[in-house]
Amino acid sequence: MGEKYIYAVARIRVLEGSLLSNALIRQLMACQTYDQCLSFLKEKGWGDDETGNDAEAMLSKEEARTWQVVKELAVPPEKFEVIRCPKRFHNLKAAVREVYTEETGRTIFYEETDPSGEEMVRIIKERDYDRLPKDMRDVARDALQTLLHTGDAQSADLLIDRAVLKRIRDVGETADEEIIRVYAETAVAVSDIRIAVRAQRMKKTSEFMERAMVECRSVQIKRLVRAAAKGAEEIVNYLRETPYAGGAEALGQSMSAFERWCDNRMIRMISPQKYEPFGIGPVVAYVIARQNEIRTVRIILTGKYNHLPEERIWERVREMYV
Repeated sequence: MGEKYIYAVARIRVLEGSLLSNALIRQLMACQTYDQCLSFLKEKGWGDDETGNDAEAMLSKEEARTWQVVKELAVPPEKFEVIRCPKRFHNLKAAVREVYTEETGRTIFYEETDPSGEEMVRIIKERDYDRLPKDMRDVARDALQTLLHTGDAQSADLLIDRAVLKRIRDVGETADEEIIRVYAETAVAVSDIRIAVRAQRMKKTSEFMERAMVECRSVQIKRLVRAAAKGAEEIVNYLRETPYAGGAEALGQSMSAFERWCDNRMIRMISPQKYEPFGIGPVVAYVIARQNEIRTVRIILTGKYNHLPEERIWERVREMYV
């Protein structure tokens, strides 16, 4: 079955040669100024004449190029649902808010979602929820009703955030490909941990945490909630009993350090795909690697632009795929 992706894998092998390596990331970090970083990236083929020195335009261009590759390889779009659906639900959240506030033209939507953010606004305005994908219909209705009746934007956002986690989990559980299952499981577990840490710091109730989290195989949310209710140290203690034990120490440093550890763990887990000759795995791994690469470049550019100390930037820099 994996043989139908032989051409796609061959194309990905060529494209992997243009990914930024750890050595190139070190060179990017060695640039003294923000402008030097942009020049370095241009030399590596990032952006084009239209993006110029606009860093955000450059990063958006690279994101678009990644998905253009997927389109050219004719890989079924559902194979990337766990990666793409957060942007679709982000657009839903923004559309619900725009309809509620009636402030048009100020929302920035992610591009290339189906339906588009602008179309979601029209659908929600007309209350024609059946035109939305099935996994969005109920939550769109509930989020808007929550805002209209209570004005509680946090509760509305929580409904949509939980819906996207459920979508990621459900897609992962039914996927044939191990890489998709692993990605989905990790994404949901890390989100649950992030919710626990932030809720503990903000003194949120156990009920709030349970409403926000989604059950998954590698984290027991009831135990995680109980740990969060007792304090940050108990969260770390619980994580030591899970597959995220290696991130417990990082969590003790900061949430950003933990998220870096999680991203690095994912890159290490997909690394064997570099040697797989068949199947969809190498293509999915390439997309994950590109997103990790773009995220890391954004971190470095933001740090350089704001003149952050080098050690502050380094603690957020991710490992590369190649």
